[in-house]
Amino acid sequence: MSNTNRYSIIGVGIGPFNIGLAALLAPVDDISAIFFDQADGFDWHPGLMFDDATLQVPFMADLVTMADPTSKYSFLNFMKESGRIYPFYIRENFFLFRKEYNAYCKWALSQLSSCKFSHKVVSIKYDNNVYEVGVMNTKTSEVSVYYAEKLVLGTGTTPHIPKFIDKNTLPKVIHTSEYLYRKSDILKNKSVSIIGSGQSAAEIFDDILPETRNGLQLNWFTRSSHFFPLDNNSKLTLELTSPEYVDYFHGLPYEKRKQLLKSQSGLYKGINKDLINKIFDTLYEMSVENTSLNVELRSNLELNKVAIDSNGAHNLHFNQTELQQPYHNQSDFVILATGYSYKEPDFLKGIEDKIDRIDNGLFNVQRNYAIDKKGDEIFVQNAELHTHGLVTPDLGMGAYRNSYIINQIAGREVYKIEDRIAFQEFGVASKKEAKLPEEALAI
Repeated sequence: MSNTNRYSIIGVGIGPFNIGLAALLAPVDDISAIFFDQADGFDWHPGLMFDDATLQVPFMADLVTMADPTSKYSFLNFMKESGRIYPFYIRENFFLFRKEYNAYCKWALSQLSSCKFSHKVVSIKYDNNVYEVGVMNTKTSEVSVYYAEKLVLGTGTTPHIPKFIDKNTLPKVIHTSEYLYRKSDILKNKSVSIIGSGQSAAEIFDDILPETRNGLQLNWFTRSSHFFPLDNNSKLTLELTSPEYVDYFHGLPYEKRKQLLKSQSGLYKGINKDLINKIFDTLYEMSVENTSLNVELRSNLELNKVAIDSNGAHNLHFNQTELQQPYHNQSDFVILATGYSYKEPDFLKGIEDKIDRIDNGLFNVQRNYAIDKKGDEIFVQNAELHTHGLVTPDLGMGAYRNSYIINQIAGREVYKIEDRIAFQEFGVASKKEAKLPEEALAI
């Protein structure tokens, strides 16, 4: 076994969460780590990189600040080194432009030699108490073997396409993640329908809306009961992203967690309130001179079939969920704002016997983010929505999760972890009776 290719941790996938992990591990001398991603470089949601789009979390939700405010990888240090900290200060806005966050992540990566792009993990097996990871250089096709005691899976989520949609036969049906790449083609059509009611759907609707003045028909359909705002303005509501609530949620039975997630969609799937208001104001302004707009918005519509007619148009078949009646519409182009879902990477088949699962086959993610049966070897990033709740994809809690993982792997407190931040209680135990999870107490 080559010592040059042996590490404490191998991370798979290089998105914001694993970049944060790499940054927080950089000053930890006794933990060696390397991260691989098959992409040629980092680019954060380029298909939705609108010039004026912002994050929905404040700038302190960067890669490291909530774990280590003194880190050289902080957003504020990026602004200082970029010569932009004073303009940022004068702007007096906590919310970064999406393209600004993208530039910040690339800046951090430029200093992290542990992150290797154009390297695809093709296999993992466990032998002699170590994980053997086969990695292919996508430029040369050469495969090398690396060894690690622990794994952190940060392969992220992928665009969710409904099963009844065959992208191979429906080239004019795309996911929102492709929007800016296809925008010029989209605007050549006479009608466009957006399916879904989250932030991405609203951003695309807002972007296309001016084109309706030139005759484009724009439809926006959602199965939700209404076009709802993201409930992130209430400070007590934001306490649902606290460690205490994660403890509480994790301790609930699976069916109760599943039920809660459905009821909490407005907390992590809604639309920025300012954007909703902007859309309404634009529609109102357009209606002053023309009461018959080339716009249709409908809620309570669940799409269940898409078929192309002889003229090349898409026939959209819906069910009105409250009336339980069919509704049909026709559109030249369809944009699916159907979100993202976690897809298990194929290489996990080589270590399937190591992975702990619940009855339905999902990862049984422990409170410390481990999915292996031993509970301290294989960790996940953004694959624990069903066990840890709405905080899972939240950039603001990425540093917290990484601190938890690092402390678990190190066996000591490398980064201080807040165990109580909320004013409210979520269970029935009093503050004196409340206890930390066993994993945290063992750190």
